[in-house]
Amino acid sequence: MTAPPAELSPRRRALLDAALQVLAEQGLRGLTHRAVDRQASLPEGSCSAYLRTRKALLTALTEYVAASLADDVDAIASELAGLPHDVDTARKVGSVAQMFLGWLAHPEMLLARQELTIEATRDPDLAAVLETARTGLVDVVDGILRTRGKDHGPERAEWLVASLDGILLAALLKPTADRAGFLARALEQTLSSLALE
Repeated sequence: MTAPPAELSPRRRALLDAALQVLAEQGLRGLTHRAVDRQASLPEGSCSAYLRTRKALLTALTEYVAASLADDVDAIASELAGLPHDVDTARKVGSVAQMFLGWLAHPEMLLARQELTIEATRDPDLAAVLETARTGLVDVVDGILRTRGKDHGPERAEWLVASLDGILLAALLKPTADRAGFLARALEQTLSSLALE
């Protein structure tokens, strides 16, 4: 698992927050050391002093995004682990939905993850970082499926997470006011067809 964002120095966190904003607004083509310095309101050269190359910047940002999302997933996993076994699945699914709504309320992290995921198809190092974070969400979904007492096979949770990724991406394309309703309806349909049958 990547180091949690809380362990970052204030300056490195400021640079990564700025890089996250640049990536979310301008995409990978706009992500440069100078753009990060401007976004962070720091002197030119600040970003390159901490993250010398573009590869270093992309790797650090991928670790930051993955760790931030993993923190949310870990919190949901802990919450679900603390619930009695007989708590109904709808309540557990609702917890996951609330996490997704939180992500949609601050979409920069999701937008950055989408950009970095595409880049990771060409960069095995970035792919490995993102895969570690994704495994946590697959484990949470697998745990929910297991509480149903159904034999779902090892790949079913992964398929479901892939479906949820698509729903999140589709929600990002909706007007802000429509995202929560779209997410709720899409999750209900997807989970009922793939997980809760």
